[in-house]
Formats: sequence, C-alpha cells, structure tokens
Amino acid sequence: MASSTPSESVSVKKVALASSIGASIEWYDFFIYGTAAGLVFNKLFFSNLEAGVGTLVAFATFAVGFLARPLGSLVFGHFGDRIGRKKMLIMTLFIMGAGTVVIGLLPTYDAIGLWAPALLVLMRVLQGIGVGGEYGGAVLMAVEYAPQGRRGFYGSWPQVGVPAGLLMASGAFGLVSLLPEDAFLAWGWRLPFLASALLLIVGMYIRLSVLETPAFARVRHEQEEVKVPMVTLLRTQPKELILGMGTRWIEGLTFNAYGVFVVSYVANNLGLESGTALGGVIIAAAVGVLLIPVCGALSDRFGRKAVYRVGAIGIAVFVFPSFWLIQTGVTALIWLSIIVSLGFVYAAIYAPLAAFWAELFDTRIRYTGVGSVYQFSGIFASGLTPLIAALLVEANGGEPWLFAGYTVIAAVVSLVAAHFLPETSQRDISTFDYTGATRSTAEPVVASRP
Repeated sequence: MASSTPSESVSVKKVALASSIGASIEWYDFFIYGTAAGLVFNKLFFSNLEAGVGTLVAFATFAVGFLARPLGSLVFGHFGDRIGRKKMLIMTLFIMGAGTVVIGLLPTYDAIGLWAPALLVLMRVLQGIGVGGEYGGAVLMAVEYAPQGRRGFYGSWPQVGVPAGLLMASGAFGLVSLLPEDAFLAWGWRLPFLASALLLIVGMYIRLSVLETPAFARVRHEQEEVKVPMVTLLRTQPKELILGMGTRWIEGLTFNAYGVFVVSYVANNLGLESGTALGGVIIAAAVGVLLIPVCGALSDRFGRKAVYRVGAIGIAVFVFPSFWLIQTGVTALIWLSIIVSLGFVYAAIYAPLAAFWAELFDTRIRYTGVGSVYQFSGIFASGLTPLIAALLVEANGGEPWLFAGYTVIAAVVSLVAAHFLPETSQRDISTFDYTGATRSTAEPVVASRP
C-alpha cells in the first residue's frame, strides 16, 4: 500500500474531524431525548399515569428510537453502498435535526391530550431513522480515508461524537435544570431541543465541505456496486454480522446504564436532585472525549480485540462496586462510579469498535454491514437497557443487584463473540474481498466534489 503524502494526511485529519463534529451534533440530538425521558416526559407527556408507570412508559418511548434505527440503517446503508457515503450523511443530519426541533415545539398532554405522546413518539421515530443511517457513514468516512496502521485512531474520532454529544446534551440539561422547577417544566426543558436548529446549520456546512471516500470512489469507478447490499451481506458474511452484534451488547448496555438509567435512578429511587448524577455524566463524557482517541491508537498497536477485552472485563468486574457506590447517595461517590464506568472503562470498549467492524466487511457492503451490526443490536444492547434496568430494579425491591448481574452476563457474551472474530488491525481493507479473491491494489480514485 502506498504511503500517505502530507496532503493526504491533512485530508484524513480534515475528514476525521468533520465526521467527529457531525456525529457529535447528531448524538446530541439523540441524547437530549434520553435525558428528558427520565426527567421531563414522564411528567408532561404521560401525566395521566402514576409516577413509576410514567417513567417506564417514557423509557419505552426512548426505546422506540432504537427500534427505528435498523430501518434507517437498512435504507441509508443500501444507498450508502450504492451511491455514496457523503450524500447519506447529509440526509441523516437533516432528518435528525428536524425531528429534534419539533420535539421542542410540541404541546404537552394537558394541552392536547393523547396527541402529545403520539407526536412525541413519531418524532422519536424520525430521530431513530436519522441516527440509524448516521453511524455507519460517519465511521466509514474516517476509516476509509485513514492509512493502514492508523485506522483505529482515526476511526475513533467519530466515536468521540457519542461522549461529545452526551456532554453537550447533559450540559444543556444541567444548565436548564438550574431554573426553578416550575420554569424548567413550563419552558426550560424545550431550550436544548430548539438549540438543535443552530447545530443543524453548522453540521450541514461541515458535511458539505468533504469529499466522497477513496474506497467507495474506487468501487464506483470500477462499477463493482452490488444490487442489494443487505442480501449480499446475509449471503456472504453472516458470521461477521451476528458476532459483531454480540460485541455490541456490552458497549450499548454500559453506555445507557450509566448515561441514561442512572440519572433517573438517582433522582427517582434515591430521592436526590435531578442534576446530581448529571454532573458525573458530564465529567465522564469529557473523559471519554479525551480517552477514546487514545484507546483507538492503542488498538492500532496492540489489536482491536485486546483493547476491547480490557474494557469488557473491566465493566464486568466493576459493575457491582459501582452500584454500591451509587447506593450510598453521596454525590462524590456517585460521580466516581459514573466517571470510572462511563469515562474510563467505556472508552476501552467503544474506541476500537469502529475500525474493528469496518475492517470485517468488504467495501461493497461495508456501510450496510457496519450499520446493521450497530443498529440491529442497538435494540437490545442500548434501547431496551433503561427499561430492562428499571424492571429489574423494580423486581428487586428497588435494589440494582439483578441488573448488575445482567450486566456481567452481557459482558461474558460479548467477550465470547469477540473471541470468535478475527483480529483485523493488520487487514488491508482496500483489497479485502468477501469471496476470498484478491482485489485490485490500484491507487484509489478520489471523487470530485458534487
């Protein structure tokens, strides 16, 4: 493989940064819903229900977004593998931003009755479709531009979008939660959603400035696109798809347990202020922004699976102590639990996965493959986690230990899945072919600006 020229290196950094910023904006849109579900929507959109039931239903609507994400993955993955990564990323950003702004404008249950939760769910579906198509494209824009031996590092940049989006979402809600409760419930909660309009403009400008990836440009140039990427994926690489989804379980569970569920648990079960856990989430997200690129670079040196194992084993070992710390009700200990789990341990799990998943699949079905691994598994790994956690805590008399045991089981399953996948850090993705044949090693064709 040809070595990178300085101009190419600059291009890689520009594209990776653009992917990271765009992903941060989309994840901000997605996460403010998760925060609002536990703090606001149960009171304003499901006020006709008992408090505990309202919280469960609000988290169920949170899960609806994850149910819609596979649809977004299928649609945008199909066209991303057929007509290009860039075009799909522009469309997903618009869909996501528009749905978020509309949520900020919705009347509550007291104003329009059942139409309020119905419209809320509809906008959550739009959010799910948008982010469903986002992940695969953002990852591939970075990984397919990156030189071999640096894909873990550059592939981790769009991964930074998750803690960065969470940081922005938690920070936004942390600020508006300082308002008196009446003002917060009347109008303050809407501000983080309406702010998405400005972020949408910024994101569009950034994504319009980048070019198509060289890997996909080569496929288009050689007319090697497959007609139905999902069918080809299921026919040629089902093992990679299924095991990849297994590696996703502990990642999604860890993030949503400590980034979403714990916020509600501290407020509703321990009776502390709603902003208590948010402080820890904000610090953990800041740690993740800094640590994820480091863990991505470590995966280039030691392998994707080695770094991933450290994180998965780490959360299995720490989950019981972490909830003991939370149970104390001491703010500093709650923060410590969240920061270690969501900041340090999660970074090791999540950072190598972008490059790992991308390297598993042929360029011709890579958008569909990566998106399907992430979004189909997201239903059980992420979307249902707050609901499952709430049900297990309820069944355990308000104690978190059943859920902690569930987390250990998920970690073991994910580790087994990773064991049966190949180490991919040294794979040449420009020549990898799902048929086993050696593909052309010609220099990549760089797409022109549309």
